[in-house]
Amino acid sequence: MAIEKITEEELVSRIKSEITDSLGYGDTISAQREKAMEYYHGLPFGNEVEGRSQFVDSTVQDTIEWIKPSLMRVFASGDEMVKFDPHGPEDVKMAEQATDYVNYVFTKDNPGWEIMYSWFTDALLSKNGIVKVWWDETDESQREEYKNLTEDELAVLLNDPEVEVIEHTAPGDTAEGAYGEMSSEGHHIVIKRTNYNGRIRIENVPPSEFLIARDAKDIQNARFVCHRVQKTLSELREMYPDEDLDSDELGGGEEDFDAFSGERSARFDFDESNHFGFRDSEPEDALKLYWLHESFLKTDFDGDGIAELRKVCTVGSKVLENDEIDAVPFVSLTPVKIPHKFFGLSIADLVMDLQLMKSTLMRNLMDNMYNQNFGRYAVLEGQANLDDLLTQRPGGVVRVKSPNAVTPLTTPPLEPYSFQMLEYLDGVRESRAGVSKMSQGMNDNALTSHTTATAVNAVMSAAQSRVELIARNFAETGVKDLMITIYTLLYKNQDKQRVVMLRNEWVPVRPDVWNDKYDCTVSVALGQGNKDQQMMHLSQMIQFASQSMQGGLKIVNEQNMYNLGSALVKAMGFQNVSDYLTDPSQVPDQGPSPQEQMAQMEMQIKHKELEIKAADVQIKAQKVQQDAQEAAVDAQLKVAELQLEREQQRAVAIGAT
Repeated sequence: MAIEKITEEELVSRIKSEITDSLGYGDTISAQREKAMEYYHGLPFGNEVEGRSQFVDSTVQDTIEWIKPSLMRVFASGDEMVKFDPHGPEDVKMAEQATDYVNYVFTKDNPGWEIMYSWFTDALLSKNGIVKVWWDETDESQREEYKNLTEDELAVLLNDPEVEVIEHTAPGDTAEGAYGEMSSEGHHIVIKRTNYNGRIRIENVPPSEFLIARDAKDIQNARFVCHRVQKTLSELREMYPDEDLDSDELGGGEEDFDAFSGERSARFDFDESNHFGFRDSEPEDALKLYWLHESFLKTDFDGDGIAELRKVCTVGSKVLENDEIDAVPFVSLTPVKIPHKFFGLSIADLVMDLQLMKSTLMRNLMDNMYNQNFGRYAVLEGQANLDDLLTQRPGGVVRVKSPNAVTPLTTPPLEPYSFQMLEYLDGVRESRAGVSKMSQGMNDNALTSHTTATAVNAVMSAAQSRVELIARNFAETGVKDLMITIYTLLYKNQDKQRVVMLRNEWVPVRPDVWNDKYDCTVSVALGQGNKDQQMMHLSQMIQFASQSMQGGLKIVNEQNMYNLGSALVKAMGFQNVSDYLTDPSQVPDQGPSPQEQMAQMEMQIKHKELEIKAADVQIKAQKVQQDAQEAAVDAQLKVAELQLEREQQRAVAIGAT
């Protein structure tokens, strides 16, 4: 039975249906993220009463900001974020190069620190952090100007295929300068240099711009994924130069702005930067904004009966791109992963109710204090001057007509359990998020004389275990997937040699000759306590190793000592280990030392003497053997002579002449 191919109109219709039905499109997820952003910025709850305390607690912001330093220290304190493991001995060098180059691409070719900081912040605040990673082949052009070039210099410049001449003034020609027309002594040329080499690009995707199918468990196996972003008409024309785009064909470009304007605006509400004059002025035609939907969906567009993964870019109903691809270029991570679901829980989800409770409790406490200091009064009508009573000033006088004209109304005193409640809520936050006063360095009683260091470390380790679990989730899901994606893109796309500085050496790199896939290990120090504990343990191990080597034990060698020293340098916070220690495996063989050479010469002399003595002994043995042979021959001759004399009855001399 023949399968009928779907048309572009049917494909666009399905994409629009998937968008409106996806998670993140103005649904509960979007509302929860909007609420989390408002709590993070400490915006009012909406239940404030005029004249009463409007205090807003900052539990969400404090918790997230205290977790981020630990996460950034875990992932960014070393020079290797991930390590690729070889499959065999022949892959060791290539795996080491892949490890160095992938980390180089993330930290040098892209703003790795900024990407990771925003990525983790999105995850802690908005459930999932999303990054987009792709191979970008967009031509990069820059304008360059050269003056007074010789013929040879001009020829070298023009032979570069990446150079396009914009202006050229030959020697003797006049050119317009700052002081009028001037004659050129050499070639004056203005060029445009275009770089045609592709590169890896990584960027953070705002959660409000990411959509995914409701039944999705992860990105790569999702039925539908979409990245929607606003682009100007000028940007769209640059991205798709083969398309004849005009504003009348694309429409108004505001078809779904209200669908997620609340979540998007919440990011700017705390400083009101998204309100005053926002979209008030009418932009010129080239600067009009349009929603570009970059959709990744599984569909049988070619009619072969098997759904393939396609990338379809649309603006409204206009299809700008429709290609079959290998993978979806997004990587996600979440602090609290929920099995069998894409979206997890954010730290804000765990502590938002605590912020509301603490704010309510603090408002009541402050209102009570206000009433204590500026209480209410019962006044006999017409017996007191109300203007005097309403004027609050030190030493003020209130005029009354009778002694009991003004009576203060009693305000209940503050109860001790109110402050205990605040301590209780802090304890709940600690158990939920792993952020405690001790881990923040704020507990005055943590290091009292009767508190042992072991007890303090145990308490801190227990509090940090939650943060370490978040770090491990980030490491084994998002960070690992991102580095594997970078590796795959380099292997498939970079077919030209590139020389980069790796381990303080200029190294030529060709990713297309690597193994098609290596095992990836995330290099993060988790579960081993704080840095002080790690350094103490490493120092003890180095001391033990040194004593073992001095004692002649064969359980430690130079490479083991280097590995221990390298780990100690990294635990101290220094990234470039090669500045402080030299890897013995990288040191070329320099030959024996003078002492070793002298010992070798003495050994050789002794060997020669032994060889001479052995030769003398052998010569003497051979002479003894020869003498014995001659004596045996003489004895045989003597026996023969005696036998002949007996037979012939006369004297016989055998061998006589």
